[in-house]
Amino acid sequence: MNVPRRPFVEYRRRLNALADELLRLHVALPRRERLLTCLVHALRAVLAATIGYFGALALGLEQGYWAAITAISVSQSSYAEVRSSSRDQFLGAIIGGLVGMAVATLGHEHYLTYVLAVMIGMMLCSVLNLGAAGRISGTTTTIIMLVPHAGAFWQFALFRLGEVTLGATAALLVTRGFGLLERHWFGEAPP
Repeated sequence: MNVPRRPFVEYRRRLNALADELLRLHVALPRRERLLTCLVHALRAVLAATIGYFGALALGLEQGYWAAITAISVSQSSYAEVRSSSRDQFLGAIIGGLVGMAVATLGHEHYLTYVLAVMIGMMLCSVLNLGAAGRISGTTTTIIMLVPHAGAFWQFALFRLGEVTLGATAALLVTRGFGLLERHWFGEAPP
């Protein structure tokens, strides 16, 4: 008897097959085209990181490197991919920050409260069907609960959220700009 696969299993199988095919096509490109593609991606990421970093510093956020890290981690080759990745970063940072702050009130000096906070945030993201945001939630909780900082947890969490937002916004702006340049230079529609 043939039991139909659950829809998400079939979706994941197809997505993995598509990713494999894209990787095969990328590797099949001549070296010069691969190098140019990677160069453009690296320029896009470093420009977004620069904008995020200096934007955070200009706003008085002393740890602008979090904006740069976010910009690099969400940088993709298309605007739609950056938008999706940025959404995951933002939602994961919010959930991780809120859960981290809430659980920290139970005793942030205990490692087990940190473990509990990471698990709650990741599980909450999963229940809300925000799977990719779960990793970011765990990372944000780790930053809030394990990275030494001065001041209140809410302030620290709010600053991290601001830096994540700046980094994601910088990546979105840079990707949109690159898309417009590509359309202008090559006559292609922006992604």
